[in-house]
Amino acid sequence: MSLPAAFHEIAKRVNNWGRWGPDDELGTLNLITDEVVREAAATVRTGRRVPLALPLRQDGVQTGMIPGRVNPLHVMVQINQELFGPGTVACSDDAVTMGLQAATHWDALPHVSHSGRLYNGRPAHTVTAHGGAEFSGIATVRHLVTRGVLLDVARARGTDRLDGSYAVTPEDLDAAEELAGTRVRAGDAVLVRTGQMRVFLAGDRHAYAYPSPGLSVRTPEWFHARDVAAVANDTLTFEVVPPESEDLWLPVHALHLVEMGMPQGQNWNLEKLSTACGETGRYAFLLSATPEPFTGATGSPVAPVAVL
Repeated sequence: MSLPAAFHEIAKRVNNWGRWGPDDELGTLNLITDEVVREAAATVRTGRRVPLALPLRQDGVQTGMIPGRVNPLHVMVQINQELFGPGTVACSDDAVTMGLQAATHWDALPHVSHSGRLYNGRPAHTVTAHGGAEFSGIATVRHLVTRGVLLDVARARGTDRLDGSYAVTPEDLDAAEELAGTRVRAGDAVLVRTGQMRVFLAGDRHAYAYPSPGLSVRTPEWFHARDVAAVANDTLTFEVVPPESEDLWLPVHALHLVEMGMPQGQNWNLEKLSTACGETGRYAFLLSATPEPFTGATGSPVAPVAVL
């Protein structure tokens, strides 16, 4: 079944293929220039650091709804082992098996495809079983440090948490931007808070997963107009589920990753950041959120930190 014409019309309006050259693999991360980073550093006033990652644990956010995306399984491979003989220094080592998008993570550009294509027009078959992503894998993102802006949609709409299946609109983003008191600008990483993370933190990971508020198919044009570098939020699927249209699943993924070349982040814990920004009245900060450089991977866990 082909994607509807309305989707393709939006895709044409937000498409960035060729914008940074035919060989580009970074997409909108090209917008994070040295000047953008210098200006981001200038937002730091107190040095207060707010961690945004969930703990990596076996009873994490994954419920089996997404095949193969397993929560971290942590095992010890040696415990107080005297490697160099009796009485020598002893070592303990660990190993982990997990889906790279299991918890707080970034999606790399080849995480999804549509119509047989990836970002910059590359064929979808360049993602293979043995090599992973040939182009634009997460390891191409060697650093992701920029100005972060919290768009606290839940707070802007006067609630702790948006209702399940609430589709965040450009008008919601405008309201959150007004609350933030700063305009989103080129090279920013935008963090969109729906409050859905509160459901997981309260212990109900199934209700956290579905139904869930998230971004509507109308929002990619908002981010494109502002030249946003990356977007993350506090939900499992990023966009609203169930979808706005029964015949169109994951359209925001396709528009962001494939058409715009803009990384997405999911399962970010924005609750403490919401509190900190509300207390200080400042919603812009230095964001450090570099993914782990797994070669060929279509995503990676990340432990982001906002510095106010």
